[in-house]
Amino acid sequence: MKRRLAIALLACTPFAAGAENLTQVYQDARGYDAQYAAARQALQAGLERVPQGRALLLPSLNLTANTTRTKIESDSKDTTIQPSFERDYTSSGYALTFTQPLYRRQNWLQSDQGELQAKQAEFQFGQAGQDLILRAAQAYFEVLAAQDTLGLVRAQKVAIAEQLAQAKRNFEVGTATITDTHEAQARYDLAVAQEISAQNDVEVRRRALQQVTGKEYAELKALRADVKLAPPEPNDMQSWVNLAEKQSYSVLVQDAVTEIARLEAKRTSAGHQPTLDLVASHNYTSQSASQLSSAGSDVNTSSVGLQFAIPLYQGGAISSREREAAYNLERARQDLENARRTSALAARQAYLLVINGIAQISALDQALVSSQSALQSNRLGYEVGVRINIDVLNAQQQVFSTRRDLAVARYNTITNFLKLKAAAGGLREQDLADVSRALAQ
Repeated sequence: MKRRLAIALLACTPFAAGAENLTQVYQDARGYDAQYAAARQALQAGLERVPQGRALLLPSLNLTANTTRTKIESDSKDTTIQPSFERDYTSSGYALTFTQPLYRRQNWLQSDQGELQAKQAEFQFGQAGQDLILRAAQAYFEVLAAQDTLGLVRAQKVAIAEQLAQAKRNFEVGTATITDTHEAQARYDLAVAQEISAQNDVEVRRRALQQVTGKEYAELKALRADVKLAPPEPNDMQSWVNLAEKQSYSVLVQDAVTEIARLEAKRTSAGHQPTLDLVASHNYTSQSASQLSSAGSDVNTSSVGLQFAIPLYQGGAISSREREAAYNLERARQDLENARRTSALAARQAYLLVINGIAQISALDQALVSSQSALQSNRLGYEVGVRINIDVLNAQQQVFSTRRDLAVARYNTITNFLKLKAAAGGLREQDLADVSRALAQ
């Protein structure tokens, strides 16, 4: 069944020049983020475990060489039996040794471990890729949310300023008390303080995005007002939980770790088994003289044979390593079970947040309509004298609070869509492209 980020777009608006979308921000993050760069290097290092393990099964060829100069001075105590002599000579040579493992069970198991360690590195890199997508998207939407809050605070300040001016005029003509003016002034001063806080939050969020991408953006594309969010596909929490338990990257990584631990237990047990190698060597030695003779010699020696070895007693070290590997295997199994449970919980939480987020957006849409109607009614009531100024200010506050909550709910729901995909191990760059199509200037 095809599973994708379910964002239904009602219209396509061309991207404005100069404004960056989520896909471009993510591409910038891929080329800059230090965590992702480190994960890429860790992947390359992990892949090297394959040739390292394979090398244990292949032959080895070693060459050693030497040269020595020797000076001997011998003073005989009885020259009739042994004459005195002085000899200065050199000797040199080399040895070429070829070894082919014929039976080394430990090496075969270690080679299999290398294959699994490479897979583990690939899974860890995939997890790092999903993490980068989430961090880039979350930082992007946090900037948008902070900008929306700042825009709403400024709009609210303008509306309060108009209400303050009207309260002052009404007081001057005697149709309102000074209380209305004081209430409006207090709300205006609070709005000024909120604007300063909102401006600071925008700067903080922009710096957080810059830390991920290495760039400052003059403008980011925001969500279009007509975008609609559909439930995830499949619209069933247990299906997502099942996926998370089987194919989330944290589970795949820990499953590889468990299999490596299982092979390690077998490898340590194989330490009791004999080994058999094919060994061939060629040695060459050249001497200009020797301790016993002044005549030089050139010696060539070649040999080929089988080398058999069996460990009889190692002080109990092999048995101890067996027990250690068994404990580590059981620990890896428990870690795997914990990874499955954690992934299942993350999938449940993300799914519920998406479903509840969609419902919350719908409720806030209706609440915004109701709040705007209430504001119009309070303004009309204030003009005819059946409402006081504080009623209008409260209604204005309710409208702007609802708009802010609606914007945040939309961003959070999309982020939770991505988290749900990540929990199931299916978050890809294409999901960001789907989100980017929901963006406008």
